[in-house]
Amino acid sequence: MSEWLDVGAVADVPLRGARAVPIAGGEEIAVFRTGAGRVYALVNRCPHKAGPLSQGIVHGDSVACPLHNWVISLASGEALGQDKGCTPTIPVEVRSGRILICRDAALKLAA
Repeated sequence: MSEWLDVGAVADVPLRGARAVPIAGGEEIAVFRTGAGRVYALVNRCPHKAGPLSQGIVHGDSVACPLHNWVISLASGEALGQDKGCTPTIPVEVRSGRILICRDAALKLAA
C-alpha cells in the first residue's frame, strides 16, 4: 500500500500556477493547478536542460519550461510538439482540500 504525503492545501497553489515541494531523500516535485482547478505533480525539471518547471507558465493542461519554452503535458509528462522527452509524473490526489502525492513514487525516482 502506498504512503501519501500531504504537501499542502489546494488553495496554496495559485490557479494557473505551481509550487515546488522538496521531498526528503527524493526529487523536488512541482505541484501544478490549472485554470480549471485540476492538480498535477511532476518532477520539477524539464527533460531538455533540467529547467525548473514550477517556474514555468501553465496554460491548459501543460506548462512551458522557463528556460527554453519546451511545452510539457501535465498529465503525461511528455514534451509536446516537435520536442522529445519526458518528465516523470507523480500520482496525486486531492482529499478534503488537501494535496497528497505518492511518497513511494517520489522516492523511487531518486533511487
